[in-house]
Amino acid sequence: MGKILLIEDEEAIRTLMRLALTTAGYQTAELTDGKQIIETLEHGGLDLILLDVMLPEEDGFSILKKIRRYQVPVIFVSARTQLADKVQGLQAGADDYITKPFEMMELLARVESVLRRTGRKNGILTFQHLCIDEDQRQVRKASGQSLELTPKEFDLLVFFVRNRNIALYREEILEKVWHDDYEGTTRTVDMHVASLRRKLGLSRQIVSVYKIGYRLEDRL
Repeated sequence: MGKILLIEDEEAIRTLMRLALTTAGYQTAELTDGKQIIETLEHGGLDLILLDVMLPEEDGFSILKKIRRYQVPVIFVSARTQLADKVQGLQAGADDYITKPFEMMELLARVESVLRRTGRKNGILTFQHLCIDEDQRQVRKASGQSLELTPKEFDLLVFFVRNRNIALYREEILEKVWHDDYEGTTRTVDMHVASLRRKLGLSRQIVSVYKIGYRLEDRL
């Protein structure tokens, strides 16, 4: 099972979540605010973050902006039940949004759904014949053969796999993968996609979407 980080300042809720998750077989780590989130992510090994929105000093929306580049799935867990809050959370990049109070069975179902959708388990992403170790930043075929990628090719592959079967705009890819490290044009996205297709044998799976960008399709 995967390892899940709980960021929740209410001890009673955090304890219930931990008990439900560990009983279901997950490992957990806990924080009461976002102060140590970057350090925790740098250590690696996380498969999912359950993030409260209403935290002391810095809210969950701000924390999510800081950690998007680590590409760890996030589920917001919040007492803010307005539709506008849910939309804001999802548009900010969260993979799901669950409102308090909630049943633990619902929480577990949503956790399982996000982990299954993102192909993530124990720090390993899988896509067809590929195993992607995010902690070691290594890609291997199911046969065990190691595949060499540049750092940005690796980040791009992870982004595609986490968003499989979704049409992604070139501008969105540039923002999410390159962040503020690049000031050129989206042509660099095309060049890196061509390289991934060639190195990984994904010519059929990475599909060009007219006037938009690309979509990674889970097909043979």
